Amino acid sequence: MSTTLRRHEMFIGGEWTAGTGGDVQEIVNPATGKVIAHVPKGTEKDVDRAVDAARKAFDGGWSDTTPRDRSERLLRLAETIAANGDEFARIESENVGKPLAATKSEEIPPIVDCIRFFAGAARVLEGRATGEYMQGFTSMLRREPVGVVGSIAPWNYPLMMAAWKIGPALAAGNTVVLKPSEWTPLSALKLAELAADIFPAGVFNVITGDGEPVGAGIVRHPGVSMVSLTGDVATGKEVARAAASTLKRVHLELGGKAPVIIFDDADIALAAETIAVGGYFNAGQDCTAATRVIASPKVYADIVDALAEQAKATKTGQPDDEDILFGPLNNASQYERVAAMVDAAPGHAHLAAGGHRIAGPGFFYEPTVISDLRQDDDMIQNEIFGPVITVQPFSDEDEAVKWANGVQYGLASSVWTSNHGRAMRVARRLDFGCVWINTHIPLVAEMPHGGFKHSGYGKDLSMYGFEDYTRVKHVMSNLDA
Repeated sequence: MSTTLRRHEMFIGGEWTAGTGGDVQEIVNPATGKVIAHVPKGTEKDVDRAVDAARKAFDGGWSDTTPRDRSERLLRLAETIAANGDEFARIESENVGKPLAATKSEEIPPIVDCIRFFAGAARVLEGRATGEYMQGFTSMLRREPVGVVGSIAPWNYPLMMAAWKIGPALAAGNTVVLKPSEWTPLSALKLAELAADIFPAGVFNVITGDGEPVGAGIVRHPGVSMVSLTGDVATGKEVARAAASTLKRVHLELGGKAPVIIFDDADIALAAETIAVGGYFNAGQDCTAATRVIASPKVYADIVDALAEQAKATKTGQPDDEDILFGPLNNASQYERVAAMVDAAPGHAHLAAGGHRIAGPGFFYEPTVISDLRQDDDMIQNEIFGPVITVQPFSDEDEAVKWANGVQYGLASSVWTSNHGRAMRVARRLDFGCVWINTHIPLVAEMPHGGFKHSGYGKDLSMYGFEDYTRVKHVMSNLDA
């Protein structure tokens, strides 16, 4: 991994700029703890500049481009990302701490596919058939772009979440001001560099800096028509409150606490292996991570033992090691949070595996399994967002569903059983935006991703996600005029 210091600028209106303020943000490699780059700390003036550039591009022609034109440009972007996949993987690995090999094979292809999907979606928007719903009048629907979209991406999947946001926004004819996390802006800046030759100036802008003033400035700005945030619940509430003052549209994906319900007729070996991958991938820093296991009493001890064995066999280490499943936690703050939550485990809990920091440079933590937790424990109710899998036993199906639903989140879940009827019955009762059966974590661009309750509202991916970035206009013509 390179440790050469690099200075980056923001991308506004088709030009690179150091911003109006003089402060810079240090970007740290979480595997080494060393500073690898500096980026500008944006100001509200920079937000104004970016929004003005995006609005000028929107009004100046981008909103009137044909679906074919937008589609072809997005396809060029997809091919450019694919051609630079190794470079993007290296940036993500160095900035986020992801395993390099897995990032190349598991993240870059879905990112490319996502952009390709929305390139195709741009040309197939649908609505109710034009017709005479009142005698003498013809009604028709128009789907139009919303305007300037402020996209705020998280640090756990910087490039992927950027793609999920800019793909549908640009496909619909909107312009974008993207704010990556202050921890992980490097892949977004690389994306802007490559997109500069594809989109007109101002269509895609990247502004760096802290949540306040940059993120909050985007949300407050009257020139922004929609805000799309992937982040934590507290931030989502602040965004919703701030956006209310200008009545802008808000799309929120705010994390999850995915239940994994294992019945006594499940394939325990398959479940344990899948949960380990789904729970430890990206160091558990995934809102859909398979980290909250709820198991039948008949197989409870077996699943705890199987998960403990999986944890002991799971390797973490430097991101360029091809044998690791996950690397470090992304930042010192998250590292401290995970360690503190494990250290504060209640006395009735049992540490089946792991549970300790790993000595040396970087923010590394052992793959961990904690059993015998109770429904009201903090580790059950709140996101840990680290490589920690919890296990609790249920007494019957009703209790399993009650406990699964008994958290503030409602993003993703899974059910493990060989009984098809029970699987479908439980899937219907689970209050989550996604339910997997005998698997956990696969996502496809054609299907929506988004949750209920405190996991937010709005959908990513799919035509449902695409439609979120459009507004519907009814046009009625008097045939007798």
